[in-house]
Amino acid sequence: MNQTILITGGAGFIGSNFVPYFLEHYPQYDVVNLDKLTYAGNLANLKECKENPRYTFVQGDICDASLVKRLFEERDIRGVIHFAAESHVDNSIAGPLPFIKTNIEGTFTLLEAARQHWMKGPGEVKPGYETCRFHHISTDEVYGSLGATGLFTEQTAYAPNSPYSASKASSDLLVRAYYHTYGLNVTTSNCSNNYGPKQHAEKLIPTIIRKALAWEPIPIYGDGKNVRDWLYVLDHCKGIALVWKQGKSGETYNIGGRNERNNLQIVETICALLDELHPSSGGIPYKELVTFVKDRAGHDRRYAIDASKIERELGWKAEENFETGIRKTVQWYLKNI
Repeated sequence: MNQTILITGGAGFIGSNFVPYFLEHYPQYDVVNLDKLTYAGNLANLKECKENPRYTFVQGDICDASLVKRLFEERDIRGVIHFAAESHVDNSIAGPLPFIKTNIEGTFTLLEAARQHWMKGPGEVKPGYETCRFHHISTDEVYGSLGATGLFTEQTAYAPNSPYSASKASSDLLVRAYYHTYGLNVTTSNCSNNYGPKQHAEKLIPTIIRKALAWEPIPIYGDGKNVRDWLYVLDHCKGIALVWKQGKSGETYNIGGRNERNNLQIVETICALLDELHPSSGGIPYKELVTFVKDRAGHDRRYAIDASKIERELGWKAEENFETGIRKTVQWYLKNI
């Protein structure tokens, strides 16, 4: 008989890539997807799961303790993979409160439900619940900003610089506390910037594609030299499943693509691909649309992840480099915009 796991935020960008992957590759599990369906959640991204008898969608808020408790009890939840989060830095600067509520209070609500359902008391797991695990998805932004060299490792001190990253850092520490205080079986993964199909239109890569196709100015913050390590979303999904299934309890695993690019390189690559795959009506290069705008407040200069631990201990490796992944991404948007 299948066990049931709870996936939170499964209608968001990474979650809606993860759910179909997990259902296909882990047939011994049923999935309950709990998502509030804020602006960032889109059920159309999960149309391939709709008729799957092992899949159930529940619209609801992870801060709703009675709902979460009821789901644990009614479905006898045996694992959690926790994506649900407010994640847009600009939005956190304009209005931080939803980030505090969802990312901190929501994570606490889920941890409490898991602790009560799986454990008798601190260090004492209920019989039959020994393999239940809570996996928490976080971000490299909790580590702050890097200089021109160096990489974030699992030992890098936290130094969040935005309300978003501070709220994610807080949720990471709650997960850690539930492991050390109660012995709850937890793992955490901190990822670099994801890209790929189904990403919300507000994010950098979809914005570049959307603006270019509409022949509108493509806005780039500051001088465009901010560097990120880019990770193809399906590679991330494979890493998450691996950590949830095989990672060591209480451990953190950094998942990165080893694909450092600055924003100017990103926009130039996408514009060149669009020139090839969808030339403008006038034959003018899309890069002519690039426009520099005022920099974001508290904009971290560089992030880059050292993924050696997950590669070494769990055998994970990113299958896509940036060139192959961005081509797949642009092709998906050309079909779906």
